[in-house]
Amino acid sequence: MQRFLSAMFVVLIAFAMSDSVRADDAAVNAILDKAIKALGGEAKLSKLQAYSTKSKGVITFGGNENQLVAEATVAGIDRFRQEFEVEAQGNQFKGVVVLNGDKGWRKRVGDNTIELDADAVANEKRGVYLQVIPGTILPLKTKAFKVETAGEEVVAGKPAVMLKVTGPDGKTFTLTFDKESGLPIRLQAQVIGFQGNEFAQETTYSDFGDFNGIKRAKKIETKRNGEPFGNIGLIEFKVIEKIDPKTFDKPE
Repeated sequence: MQRFLSAMFVVLIAFAMSDSVRADDAAVNAILDKAIKALGGEAKLSKLQAYSTKSKGVITFGGNENQLVAEATVAGIDRFRQEFEVEAQGNQFKGVVVLNGDKGWRKRVGDNTIELDADAVANEKRGVYLQVIPGTILPLKTKAFKVETAGEEVVAGKPAVMLKVTGPDGKTFTLTFDKESGLPIRLQAQVIGFQGNEFAQETTYSDFGDFNGIKRAKKIETKRNGEPFGNIGLIEFKVIEKIDPKTFDKPE
């Protein structure tokens, strides 16, 4: 009898856990579906296999604000090319960063191209999917990401809901959505900087604009360890129907 009761207890616990998982999955899907609809709908976002952006703003290093102009081309969550120009203390620096699956490179104009090692590629991959996901959400509905609810709070005076996400690299981040509109408004994650330092990064998204039926944040503000890091404005966003595969080759 004791064994029977113990077995029944285990079965009941298993059922209770299963119901809890299903309830959380339903809550997660409701948040994701609302966000996808708010950003333009699954039909449009699913065609967003590749796109380009132009941005302009300020990036802060060592307490100094530096002007930044950047153009990026993105395909999926692991192919990325960004060309940038930074004006720091009267000097201009130009460079390019490329990620192509498990390979990556950095190049400063006038210098040799540096091939990224495995750790640097992994950090670059994380940086890319952290940029891409708030603008499409669709990757979060694949098996590559584990998503669970993470409560509610008030952000900028408005109710918001949060999701905890574990990426394909096993690292987590929190994505917050405006409860009324469904739009993504904040992402919090641990990131690695160019010099290998780890930061608690918080990125907020606002001033959403319509780009041929797709909503994108035109204002992106980032803090690292609570200090200002980036204040970037989106100037241009274009869907690319056919991309030149050489886009993600090693920069010359």
